[in-house]
Amino acid sequence: MSSPRLADLPPPPAGRTGWPWTTESALLPERRADGSPWPRVSIVTPSYNQGPFLEETIRSVLLQGYPNLEYIVMDGGSTDESVGVLRRYGPWLAHWVSRPDSGQADAINKGLRQTSGRILAYLNSDDLYLPNALATVAEYFVTNTEVGLLYGECQVIDTKSHVLGRLPIQPTTVEQMIHQGNYLPQPATFWRSRVTEKVGLFDASLQFVMDFDYFIRIACEFPLAYLPIPLAAFRRHQVSKTVSQEEKHWREALLVSERYGMKPWTPWYWIRRVRHHALRHLPPGLQSWIHRRLGRVMEG
Repeated sequence: MSSPRLADLPPPPAGRTGWPWTTESALLPERRADGSPWPRVSIVTPSYNQGPFLEETIRSVLLQGYPNLEYIVMDGGSTDESVGVLRRYGPWLAHWVSRPDSGQADAINKGLRQTSGRILAYLNSDDLYLPNALATVAEYFVTNTEVGLLYGECQVIDTKSHVLGRLPIQPTTVEQMIHQGNYLPQPATFWRSRVTEKVGLFDASLQFVMDFDYFIRIACEFPLAYLPIPLAAFRRHQVSKTVSQEEKHWREALLVSERYGMKPWTPWYWIRRVRHHALRHLPPGLQSWIHRRLGRVMEG
């Protein structure tokens, strides 16, 4: 389906302005300049009790102005205002459901099984796409046919959507992902459907770093590409799993790295331990600078 326009959607809550409340992405023509159709982009949003943020997430997907969008929301049986939001936006969703699931990865997998797009991604229900992100991603995949996964820059925002900085992102290899713990910015990461056909779905036994594990699996099989353009925004707040259970998140990431060959006696293992404890309370911008400097020192 084509993305709706701003005038089609429910009016924003009082006082909410800017993206994606009162502005929208440029509307793409139905076909590309060469006459070929735009590839279908399928987005899955897993959600559970994220009512304060869910509407903003949904609007950031729908208002991309993209002519071949499939958007699926898998809600885990929320008890807050989430279901009301989903009902209001239901006419523009390919599918939505609200029923208990077995966790975030299970919800993502159930959504991915229903997709029909050539380009896939998932966006958590407190994060956002930035304007024109899907057009940028689709054009890149069409013109770079060898790339299996694409990731871009990702802003960090607070509960009021104020920009705090950017995630520490840089071009990386599968070896750096495993040993240095280089994360791809999940909200700003997209991959081809043929990738999922080969590597399968997300590991539902993982609670925190199912994306880290999945992107390593992809990197073992397909070329990655980095686009130095902001595509998405990651929301940092005290209720998010990344923040509220940071220690468990970090320990699970180490276990995943060990799964793919990192040994406890290697230098990067101990650097990651020290880096985690030393940097976790610093502002995102300063974290990004230190991460980049550490990477250059170790590579040099």
